[in-house]
Amino acid sequence: MAAYKPVVVPACPKLGERITQDTLYWRGDKTPVQIKEFGAINKIDFSPVPPYNYAVTASSRIHVYGRYSQEPIKTFSRFKDAAYGATYRDDGRLLVAGSEDGAIRLFDTAGRAPLRQFDGHAKPVHLVGFLSDKYRIFSGGDDYSSNLWDIPSATEIISYTEHTDYVRCGCASKVNADVFITGSYDHTVKLFDARTKSSVMTIEHGHPVESVLLFPSGGLLVSAGGRYVKVWDVLKGGQLLVSLKNHHKTVTCLCLNSSGQRLLSGSLDRHVKIYSTTSYKVVHSFNYATSILSLALSPEDETIVVGMTNGVLNVKHRKPEERNEKSQKKRQPAYRTYVKGRTYMPKQEDFCVSKPVKRVLRKYDKLLKSFQSSKALDAVLEPPIMLHTPEVTVAVMQELHRRGTLKSALAGRDEKQVNLLLTFVARRVIEPRFTSVLVTVADMITDIYQPVVGQSSIVDRQFLKLQEAIGKEIDYQEELLEVLGMMDTLFATFTKKKDTYLEDSKSNGFTDTIETNIN
Repeated sequence: MAAYKPVVVPACPKLGERITQDTLYWRGDKTPVQIKEFGAINKIDFSPVPPYNYAVTASSRIHVYGRYSQEPIKTFSRFKDAAYGATYRDDGRLLVAGSEDGAIRLFDTAGRAPLRQFDGHAKPVHLVGFLSDKYRIFSGGDDYSSNLWDIPSATEIISYTEHTDYVRCGCASKVNADVFITGSYDHTVKLFDARTKSSVMTIEHGHPVESVLLFPSGGLLVSAGGRYVKVWDVLKGGQLLVSLKNHHKTVTCLCLNSSGQRLLSGSLDRHVKIYSTTSYKVVHSFNYATSILSLALSPEDETIVVGMTNGVLNVKHRKPEERNEKSQKKRQPAYRTYVKGRTYMPKQEDFCVSKPVKRVLRKYDKLLKSFQSSKALDAVLEPPIMLHTPEVTVAVMQELHRRGTLKSALAGRDEKQVNLLLTFVARRVIEPRFTSVLVTVADMITDIYQPVVGQSSIVDRQFLKLQEAIGKEIDYQEELLEVLGMMDTLFATFTKKKDTYLEDSKSNGFTDTIETNIN
């Protein structure tokens, strides 16, 4: 008796993911660590100096974490209401934060109580930061104003009221100690110079601005708002260089890596996109559990921290590079030991014994081997197989049809099983790789269960869905045939014109030759 041959499941080619150097680099992270905060995380900022602690602003607290700690090493909680936008100074010794009550508080990272408090905003302050001279603070509030403060005297230097909506983001220039930039919900980005009484440049973003970023050179500005990330040339008066639309929802945060060659953007669509700053194409992306509000990358690119709307802080650390340490290897057998007897050819008087290979059969193969057609079909109609590997279900149906037992396997089923069958057929019959088999299955199901049509509303609904799917597919095929007919007509017309042109050229050349000979 011949051995049973398992069902052959046809494999369809799949498009593989393109592996690049960026893919390998950004995938080289450890398993992420998740930390639960008290509320939505509106700002994450790394200290510019070692050991590169980072401040997380959420609810009415500012937690400072060590790079590898899962518990805060310091907490600033001197806020009556929500705190916003905690930012480090360039030397890492001071920390400034806004608040819901409009006050700006300055903290020493070595202490807990605020060193200074700046009062002047009438509404919540979401934007705070240091100018590069380290002695002045800029801020932006929901009262539409952008203010400049002096740290030693704790007084207001100047107030700009050019925005017409909430001021929610901004940054300072590292090249010029008097320049800072603000972004507002009035769709504009304004560049201010502390030596003037008004803005020196206004850029129209087109959407409420959620985040702005200035390149270290000071020549390029990036703004994020709506679904767009736009890059502007500041040296050319705010000329738009490129507009990126790779997110499906509002972009909320921006970040640069240490070399300035990669730009990161986070969005409410739960994705972080990484762009090349030379081609501005997406080179990699991360997917997170919920919407992203804040994003930060450590100065050495070793840690990426993402804050989400549900208060979860996601921390990823890069894996340390493996060092090739020279170790004494145990002496291994010589090469001839492994190849010994490999080239031996059996002689005529030798008796060869072949080792039988044990095959592990799947559940449906075992049932087919024992001629249990109905149970074999039930085995491949389980939801995990139907959803993830529909080619297995179709292959078993094809094998049953080849044996002539498909009709008996489909018959004798209850309402739930018929509903499952029709759902699968209606969903997959329009796929070209399954159409030839499932059309036969649909015909058999219709013939078998036609007498009971009208007795079950669930089965009737599935029959209508099957009819609708097949009707749409027929319409698509007819439209495609019409398009092919039009294309054939066009190609035929072009071919005739080309042939006519060649004949005219030949006839003209022949005439010219005759005229030349006569002359």
